[in-house]
Amino acid sequence: MDFDIIIAGGGIVGLATALKIKEKNSHIKVALIEKEKSVAQHQTGNNSGVIHSGIYYKPGSLKATNCIKGYDMLLDFCNRHGVAYNLCGKVIVATQPSELIILENIFKRGLENGLSKIEKISPQQLKEREPHVSGLDAIYVPYTGIIDYKAVSNKMAELFQQKGGVLRLEEKVLDLKDVPSGIAIETTKGTSQTKLFINCGGVYCDYIARMQNAKLDVQIIPFRGEYYEIKPEKQYLVKTLVYPVPDPNFPFLGVHFTNMIQGGVEAGPNAVFAFGKESYKNTNFHFGETMESLAWPGFRKVAAKYWKTGLGEYYRSFSKAAFTKALQKLVPEIKEDDLMPGGAGIRAQACHRDGSLLDDFCIEEMKNSIHVLNAPSPAATSSLSIGDSISDMALKRF
Repeated sequence: MDFDIIIAGGGIVGLATALKIKEKNSHIKVALIEKEKSVAQHQTGNNSGVIHSGIYYKPGSLKATNCIKGYDMLLDFCNRHGVAYNLCGKVIVATQPSELIILENIFKRGLENGLSKIEKISPQQLKEREPHVSGLDAIYVPYTGIIDYKAVSNKMAELFQQKGGVLRLEEKVLDLKDVPSGIAIETTKGTSQTKLFINCGGVYCDYIARMQNAKLDVQIIPFRGEYYEIKPEKQYLVKTLVYPVPDPNFPFLGVHFTNMIQGGVEAGPNAVFAFGKESYKNTNFHFGETMESLAWPGFRKVAAKYWKTGLGEYYRSFSKAAFTKALQKLVPEIKEDDLMPGGAGIRAQACHRDGSLLDDFCIEEMKNSIHVLNAPSPAATSSLSIGDSISDMALKRF
């Protein structure tokens, strides 16, 4: 079949893009193809379900602008379509003196990003909000919330199809070829032609982009984030969301506590190099994908720089006691026996050839195509804003 636009990837960014295109121009023929049996099966469906405020991100960056705009768009979407969420708030806690200046910088960033209701709170005020959390200083962020991003994605998919969009499941992109009318997309179910192709392939976005540009300067390195769940009888230890001060040199937020919209409390995630793009267990190993990551010159530079941090993350992956110790910095009363095995997710982290881990969203336009090459957290919160931007890029071509 021929389409005006074909989108690859049924995660929340691909779905938001598809929906925004159909909302802006109902006559555009749009298909979204997804290799799984249903949408939101990978990053979207395996994250911690947090509605992020935008407090961490450099003012003016794509993460900051899209998170803050996307936050309002997400809440409006949920209110209009009956998707449950809870703005329960969170605290970011400094547990050692070296973190105080970083916490202060986060607070200043939040104010610069327009978050006027955030508060610096004392240890006593922290105890009033979170009686079992210990810290030297903290920030209270009332904007932060919890949600089920699978529910959001399913609603987006439903609305997209109601507006005439075509959703094709269990269909994987195999190759892209330039043709006079645009691009021919070979998939596991045949070949389709489109005037414009949009790549929202998540952890496989680099594979898809290289079908058009073999000299791509970024590669996706998969990092697995593993969670524990707190036993029901100990969930009173955490009332809302409790985060540590993140390492400013590493693009992860550290292990934290998260109430979940469906009930219960999660603890995690860590961040370990995954031996495969969909290796959700530490026993999963994909030889070809692992070798491709290890062969990437940028990743070798990252590994050389952060090897101590990486070893610590692996230790916590295999040692429940070590994972518990990291959590005890925030909640000293938590014990190893209080934790039950939880789920895991894969973060698609773009790594540049020069060894830098991309800290911002990255969207690249090529001939007859648009490629989303880095969309880690807070992409779910930002999804409708990202989709809005990509839809504008796309519709300018028609």
